[in-house]
Amino acid sequence: MQTNIVSAQWLLAQDSTAITILDASYFLPTMGRDGRTEFDVEHIVGAQFFDIDNIKNEEDPLPHMMPDAAIFEKAMRDIGVDNDKQIVVYDNSPFLSSARAWWMLRYFGHLAVCVLDGGMTAWKEAGGQTEAGNPKTDHGNFQAGMPKQAGLILFDALRADVESGEADQIIDARAADRFNGAVPEPRAGLRAGHIPGSLNLPINSLLDSQTGKLKPAETLQKLFDDAGFDMGKPCVTTCGSGVTAAGLTLALSILGKTDIRLFDGSWSQWGASDAPIEK
Repeated sequence: MQTNIVSAQWLLAQDSTAITILDASYFLPTMGRDGRTEFDVEHIVGAQFFDIDNIKNEEDPLPHMMPDAAIFEKAMRDIGVDNDKQIVVYDNSPFLSSARAWWMLRYFGHLAVCVLDGGMTAWKEAGGQTEAGNPKTDHGNFQAGMPKQAGLILFDALRADVESGEADQIIDARAADRFNGAVPEPRAGLRAGHIPGSLNLPINSLLDSQTGKLKPAETLQKLFDDAGFDMGKPCVTTCGSGVTAAGLTLALSILGKTDIRLFDGSWSQWGASDAPIEK
């Protein structure tokens, strides 16, 4: 199966032995919440925790830089991920953090991965069972491969493109007041503002405020249109540290767009550098 999102009803109807469920809940440092702690208290039965804070390049001081293939492969095997299994990722976060795990799995070659629309809330409302603790799992056989419909761009390349005026259209998932430089960044030491020429579409605007589900495709399309986004041109998604940028990537993929690169360092890197900014 190759789809980007599934409903809780769909997941409930599946043979649980054919599906691997991963919880990729993540919260900003200022929120006073911890994904791992909340997973231990309650998660979908049989789920494993995809730790966004720890599945990264440990040698890089930035928060969420991509690990190499060997590190990612080991992390996936440790949580029981197999190459031949359909993966469903969900979260209990207010900003679709599951999309980061979805994107990372695709970047390392696993296309059979989708996001549970509405996350934990939708699962419980549909009558899905939850449990506490840290469920044991067999070691997986995941093998990292080449990216599948998942692109990446690094700081030096993006800066060169921006300064030469040749950058793809850039769209930023941060809240409007952060994008506009009207409030301090939640991470200390970062300048306020945005990458020159970039567009803004806050990740929360893509989600229904009551259910946490992605808005219908036609509404998503209008939101991108209203932000000045051109579906016919390649793009770069960005955010604070590379997590919510993946939510924009997911929404665009639902609309059929695949020529997308995610700026992994995002504002954590750009805002800490001497690269040009706008407010």
